[in-house]
Amino acid sequence: MDQLVDLARGRKIVALTGAGCSTESGIPDYRGPTARPRTPIQHREFVDKPASRARYWARSTVGWPRIVQAKPNPAHHALAQLEAAGVLAGVITQNVDGLHHAAGSSNVVELHGALARVRCLACHAITSREALHQRLLAANAGWRFVDVAPGDAEMDGEPEVAPDGDAEIAGDGFRVVACEACDGVLMPDVVFFGGSVPRGTLDAAWALFDRAELLLVAGSSLAVFSGYRFVRRAAERGVPVAIVNHGPTRGDDLAALRIDARLGEALPALAVSLRR
Repeated sequence: MDQLVDLARGRKIVALTGAGCSTESGIPDYRGPTARPRTPIQHREFVDKPASRARYWARSTVGWPRIVQAKPNPAHHALAQLEAAGVLAGVITQNVDGLHHAAGSSNVVELHGALARVRCLACHAITSREALHQRLLAANAGWRFVDVAPGDAEMDGEPEVAPDGDAEIAGDGFRVVACEACDGVLMPDVVFFGGSVPRGTLDAAWALFDRAELLLVAGSSLAVFSGYRFVRRAAERGVPVAIVNHGPTRGDDLAALRIDARLGEALPALAVSLRR
């Protein structure tokens, strides 16, 4: 940790966070050391296949309560404290759980969107995921929400929740509701695998990145290019990269410093040292 403090002291930090930042809040990740292999839904599959869409919303209806009840952990709070102290310029996050905002961070670019929002693919109206949750429950009052897919694990007798709130369940016959404004197809306001980060979001991320004198990667394997691109750009510009993550990452060869540690311990320690 002393090396990280020395590298960060006197430099404006921009944090790039991944799923590992939220594991201590009870939200699992896709690629961590203990992550179970998963096949997340693809963008085109959701858009083109009504059956896949129905299965997604069925699973998401089970998983949503776990996501909405998750609370920020010490890593989220440490980043918010660093921002408040003027040490951190902001956070570029690959997460869709909203926990950085909940912890008090204000300058947050959500690369992959937010599960708390839902958008219509036809009229582009944005609505609340919680409001949609209540509509889905009402439309499927007789549906069994406790089925677990064969071979999948359970947590405390409940279906296991995936990183994007998509619980592992079995069953069919789930009724999907449409946009109340135009009867169009509703989709979570997130970037599914195979989708693209919106231009405006990417522009905001690059604008924040341009303020970095140190890029701090926290809890990301950088396997997805949407995050890895910032590490590559930092290396091209000579901006030092510090990575704090459990397990190897795609950007290790480009990092000035690599630390294998729990973020809930490492980031609060960093915040205490830099705010002192």
